[in-house]
Amino acid sequence: MSSGTPDGSAAPQLPGVPSRRRRRPKPPPTAYSRSSGATIDLPVGHAAQVFPVGSSTGFIGEAFSMDSLEFMRWAGLRYDDDRFVLVVLFTLMGSQKPGGLIEATHEDVAAALGYSRPHISRVFNVLEADGALRKLQRGIYQLNPAASLRGGLREPCKGERKRSKTGASDRVEQLDLLREIMEDPDAPEAFRAMAAPGAKLHARKESDGEGKATS
Repeated sequence: MSSGTPDGSAAPQLPGVPSRRRRRPKPPPTAYSRSSGATIDLPVGHAAQVFPVGSSTGFIGEAFSMDSLEFMRWAGLRYDDDRFVLVVLFTLMGSQKPGGLIEATHEDVAAALGYSRPHISRVFNVLEADGALRKLQRGIYQLNPAASLRGGLREPCKGERKRSKTGASDRVEQLDLLREIMEDPDAPEAFRAMAAPGAKLHARKESDGEGKATS
């Protein structure tokens, strides 16, 4: 015998009888919750430009960064037999300012890691020869934007005066950085090769006779 109504519609719920359907509890607010936004009234004769911010609070340390997975895999293979290069490389990747800039001398990195300066200088030479790093001037280096990049607003380098106003040109744009590198006649050839469109990284490996690959 059917429990429905004669016309086939669902039987109405009796008053006071709770529904058997459970409602999912509303999740508590978190730091990742998106705000619904707000309406801002602009004065007459004014306009506004809307663009995605170049930073995020979702990363450890609240710094927005982009790293090429292909580059990380390549580095793991290429420096497998010289893993101190990876130690220095990760330190530089974590120390960069927007645009991939690193303001540090060899002595600074050596002191931070607890190694001698010659150890750090050797690694810098390896990274520069492979195109992952270039020297702009003493104490200022740049990681290849195709490999690792920190976003945000450009920060003044040592000796530069901070601008009173920031504009759209101060935002770090990865493609603009790569284009500047390709057009820079002073950029090292290896650095330009890694920044070139469609660049391929190849970690050449040969067996050492004991089952372990070597570069």
